Amino acid sequence: MLVSRSLTSLVGLFLVVAIGCSRSKDTVSEITSTEGGTPIPRVAVQLNWYPEAEHGGVYQAFADGTYAAAGLDVDIRPGGRATPVAPELELGRVQFAMANADDVVVFRREGMDIVAVMAVMQMSPRCILVREDSGVKDFAGLAGMTLQRQAGRSFLEFMRSKGILDQVTEVPYHGSVSSLVADPKIAVQAYSFAEPLLARQQGVEVRTLMVSDLGWNPYSSVLITSGKLIRENPEQVRTFVQATQQGWKNYISDSAVGNAAILAANKHGMTSAALQFGSRELVPLALPNEMSIDEIGTMSQSRWATLVKQMEDLDPGSAGKVKPSECFTDEFLTR
Repeated sequence: MLVSRSLTSLVGLFLVVAIGCSRSKDTVSEITSTEGGTPIPRVAVQLNWYPEAEHGGVYQAFADGTYAAAGLDVDIRPGGRATPVAPELELGRVQFAMANADDVVVFRREGMDIVAVMAVMQMSPRCILVREDSGVKDFAGLAGMTLQRQAGRSFLEFMRSKGILDQVTEVPYHGSVSSLVADPKIAVQAYSFAEPLLARQQGVEVRTLMVSDLGWNPYSSVLITSGKLIRENPEQVRTFVQATQQGWKNYISDSAVGNAAILAANKHGMTSAALQFGSRELVPLALPNEMSIDEIGTMSQSRWATLVKQMEDLDPGSAGKVKPSECFTDEFLTR
């Protein structure tokens, strides 16, 4: 991958600002107390976006008591368009966070000791959303279109390497399908279990062009932590990972409690219908090919090796900087 200057600069800026700030009352403490004075771990998890179905297992575990039953006091922190996920982990302000697998490779390439400990979606939900009446039926048909996208993302560099974006005008993505609804010549980056319903609710039929069909298929909804926490407090990591894994099992079985918690936490126009759609549509992404629910969250060395190789091909200067085996560990998952 060709890491964008904006992404690299943004990570650096947040590191400088965060290090310069006083770590006083706002810093996450690792221990809190119950009313009886018994110490229990306090754990903060940083989301990489506004609360949505892709975070369902975390909210489910919080709302249905799974975290509490595991003896965890959990603080879920919503994200946004420029959430400094890796710096928050590196500085110890949070213990866990959500990301995508390609983000982990970027973080490690930049020298940050970030490790994936669970990957919920085996199949990437990343897609390009177009209107049915746009005439676009495949990626080649994007020529002449305007694509709203978040600059610097790895999937864009992969598409660019295939020549798909050669005749596409790229403009910033602002987290809305409104432009696509208004103009059939607009395409937007999307997740297959979210934006399609939002467009249809506004009376526009859409088609999803899945980026995984091009061969770009990194794990999504990945739970990450720091290598430092793994080394210093592996039991806390194990407890949180296994509780989150159970939360995802519960969410996939019945998402009602988790969706209610997400709806209460999302202040950006989320609807109950969108969450119901999302929680239903993400199931085949999390459990493809008749994968058992007991396997939720699992990862493989071969998948990580493929991703690292693809990103090295996009940016040959990065070759050898990241070892696939250091990007992840599955030792904390319930088997």
